[in-house]
Amino acid sequence: MKWLGSLDELLYEVISWLVFFPLTLWRVCRRPMATMDYADRQLRLPEPEQYADALSPPLFLALSLGLAHLCATAFGEADDLVANRHGLAGLITDDTSALVLRMVVFALFPLMMAVRFVRSRGLVLDRKTLRLPFYAHCYPASVFALGLSLGTNLARLPDWRLRMGGLVVVLAALAYYAIVETRWFAVQGKVALWRAFGSVLRALAEGFALLLLAGVMLAG
Repeated sequence: MKWLGSLDELLYEVISWLVFFPLTLWRVCRRPMATMDYADRQLRLPEPEQYADALSPPLFLALSLGLAHLCATAFGEADDLVANRHGLAGLITDDTSALVLRMVVFALFPLMMAVRFVRSRGLVLDRKTLRLPFYAHCYPASVFALGLSLGTNLARLPDWRLRMGGLVVVLAALAYYAIVETRWFAVQGKVALWRAFGSVLRALAEGFALLLLAGVMLAG
């Protein structure tokens, strides 16, 4: 009976994602700053009361990357990664391990943003100080990951119009991410926009450097 009760809760939780994922995505796209503030407020509530009307940031990021992985699989990118046996890519043996890799790689961006914010505030970097900004940064990072994945996959297609469309999607995702993060750093850190933009650029550079390093290691 306990197992059946757990299954009932699991089924409801998974099915509810079909409702709350698009709602959360719409909120993050339409009002990203308010959604990041929402993440901060929710962590101050008792755990059973958190995220009653939206997906939690890490779960939203994971589901977004899962959707991005499905797009990559449809375009053949994930198949290429699984088929590659050079370097560390030999550890990627199926779609599940490829999805886990994608989650780890893209989680670096909210992590770098959170680390940069903690350091800019002069706080001690520990699990407690890192958790709040990391959760908030997961929301815009999810939209960025979706746009970057879709755009790069379109850019792989032979039709030049689709390739141009993919480039536009990548640039739009990058612009969205940079603008949202700059505004957030400026408001939360109480600094000028140019200083906030500098922090965002540094965090993005660190994230892309780690992404490039991962690509080199996987390529062997």
